[in-house]
Amino acid sequence: MKRPLLDVAFASDKRKSVLLLLQDGPKKMKIVLDSLDTTRQALLPQMRILEDYHLVTGSNDVYKLTTIGEIIVNEMIPLLDTISVFDSDIHYWGTRKLNFIPHYLLERINELGKCRIVNPPIPEIYSIHTQFHETTKISESVFVITTFLYPNYSTLLSDLIENDIQMHIIISNDLYCKIQNHQYPDFEELIDNKLFHLFVCPDKMDFLAFAYNDHQTLLTLLTNREEFDNKFVICSDPSAIEWAKELFEHYLKDSVPITEL
Repeated sequence: MKRPLLDVAFASDKRKSVLLLLQDGPKKMKIVLDSLDTTRQALLPQMRILEDYHLVTGSNDVYKLTTIGEIIVNEMIPLLDTISVFDSDIHYWGTRKLNFIPHYLLERINELGKCRIVNPPIPEIYSIHTQFHETTKISESVFVITTFLYPNYSTLLSDLIENDIQMHIIISNDLYCKIQNHQYPDFEELIDNKLFHLFVCPDKMDFLAFAYNDHQTLLTLLTNREEFDNKFVICSDPSAIEWAKELFEHYLKDSVPITEL
C-alpha cells in the first residue's frame, strides 16, 4: 500500500536521519551505517523505501538525495528546529503570549535553537539570572527591553559600567513614568553616563523583559492570561543572538531616546 510522503520522511527515525545526513552530500553506506550506529541488514529496508519514493538514489554503495529529496529536506530542517525549540517545554511555550513577536520573526523562531526554561529558586526570583549577568560582563554590549526593574538594578548597572559595557535599554511607557516620578533616583546619574543609552517605547509590550548580549538571549514572557511567574527562557545559539538583534531593532524603530529626566 502506498504510504503518504509525510510518513516516508517522518514516521521512521532511521529514514529521517538518513535524509538529514545526506543533506551535506553523497555518503558511502559505511559512513551512513556508522553515523546512525546501525547495521546494513536493519537499514536496507528503509533505504529501499526512500529510493522507491524518489527521495534517495544509490549507486555503487553510495547514496545521495534526489532533487525532490533536497527540496523536502530543506523544508524539514526548519520544521524540526522549530519543534526542538517548543519541545524544550511545550507546556511553558503553549501557555505564553507570543504575539509581541512580529510575524516574520515568529516564522523563524526555530533560530532560537536549543533553549532552557529556567525556574529559579525562591531566593533568586527577584534577581536577574546570574549566568546571563556574568556573560554580559564579558560582552562588549547588552541590549534590553523591559517593563520592570529588579530591586538590585542599581548594583547590576553599576557593575556593568565598571566593566565598560555598553548598555542599550528600551523601557515601557509605564516604567518611564515611574522613573520620571523619581521612584528610581539613580537614573539621572545613569543617563549622563556615556555607556548608558535609554529609550522609551510607546507601544504596548505583551511581555515582561527581553535581553541579549554577545553570548546569550533571555526572554521573560507573560502567560496567555497576562500573568507572570518566575520562569524565563535562556538561549545560547549564535542564531538566537541574530534573531534577538532583529527583535530589538523592531522595537527600537518606534522608540524615543531619553537624554534627560
